[in-house]
Amino acid sequence: MNEPVNKSAGRKSISVSLKPRELMTEDPRLNGVWTAQIITLFPKAFPGVLGESLTGRALAEGKWCLETIDLRPYGIGKHKNVDDTPAGGGAGMVLRADVVGPAIDAALASAPVGRPLVYLSPRGRRFDQKMAQSWADGNGVILLCGRFEGVDQRVLDHYNIQEVSLGDFVLTGGEIAAQAMIDAAVRLRPDVLGNAASTVDESHSNGLLEHPQYTRPAEWKGREIPEILSSGHHANVEKWRLEQSRKLTQDRRPDLWDAYQNKQDD
Repeated sequence: MNEPVNKSAGRKSISVSLKPRELMTEDPRLNGVWTAQIITLFPKAFPGVLGESLTGRALAEGKWCLETIDLRPYGIGKHKNVDDTPAGGGAGMVLRADVVGPAIDAALASAPVGRPLVYLSPRGRRFDQKMAQSWADGNGVILLCGRFEGVDQRVLDHYNIQEVSLGDFVLTGGEIAAQAMIDAAVRLRPDVLGNAASTVDESHSNGLLEHPQYTRPAEWKGREIPEILSSGHHANVEKWRLEQSRKLTQDRRPDLWDAYQNKQDD
């Protein structure tokens, strides 16, 4: 029997059988490291953009770890089929429970108790900054990337999987959504951005959209940086930025503005 391969990035590369290698070794290098485990038909899609810039540097430095669990080796029969036609008829194909289940078992076997298990689905709860922070505060996340018409419902029910959506639109699979969500969480981890204040002032951190940003040159195509930003009066600058954030949120995201006002009232 061919052994499924678990591709990892970060402090070390890991090859595993159906029993994850972490359970068979005393190597502690990954102990305590925030880890994103991705169950996917396309492991070569990772790390993708996560391997670039600050998240890529943090990955290389072992500040977080990435593991991919390839669904294909768990496929059924000679051709390693992973899907079948929908029960009751209909278009498309559905990922089989007897394929996805064992892959999830392998991921759970190497994960600490309590690590969130998430299926990336357009019918799930919408992903937001609060969820990203929750993931960042934990020990990692397990993400199941769907394909075709989705996953057999029995898998979702059996493992009590949380469904999460990147937004109100449909992608061809969960891999792009997974990278976006991992990026949102990893950047909130200690020492990843290098400047903790960067995550405090940005959009959604306090329920408001971020204020406009400016830099050199002072004048560009007849447009100048607002005078207040060059005043050196930090209190006035902060007041201006808060006013801009409130105005932008009220104009562009009435839903966020209503929630912000209710929070202020409370």
